[in-house]
Amino acid sequence: MSSRREAVLLLGSNQGRRVRRIRDAVDRLSRETELLGVSRMYASEPFGRSHQPWFLNLAVRAATGRSPWDLLALAKRLELEAGRRGGARWGPRTLDVDILLLGDAVIDLPGLVIPHASMAQRRFCLLPAAEVAPGAFVPTYGRTVAQLLDSCRDPLDVVVL
Repeated sequence: MSSRREAVLLLGSNQGRRVRRIRDAVDRLSRETELLGVSRMYASEPFGRSHQPWFLNLAVRAATGRSPWDLLALAKRLELEAGRRGGARWGPRTLDVDILLLGDAVIDLPGLVIPHASMAQRRFCLLPAAEVAPGAFVPTYGRTVAQLLDSCRDPLDVVVL
């Protein structure tokens, strides 16, 4: 078992019972990790493909002893349990679980990139993440989550619910 680290995960959905799916995933995460914080829920314009329903997103901060690959496996399992199947990149989905941060880990491998490669350009990632982990250091950018949010130029609308 790896030493315990803090992870920041982003959960999102834009299909079906979005709130229920996200809340169920948070409940499941609370049984698999130690939840340290859960942000409010945000609604955001879809990124990449505009002609689809808005997403609901929230971030969780959790302590975990899981390896990066085990945490990814948990994220994928939650997505499958919520009915997620393949689909177009940036397309609609029942549940999306992204690992934004895992302690000070920097991983750039096929299928696993931590910190999340484009989090600094996406307000829908940074707003909820800044709520639960504003001082978390993002090693690939050399800045905290709050600093990245302050300099984010993403023009897409994100509103707190």
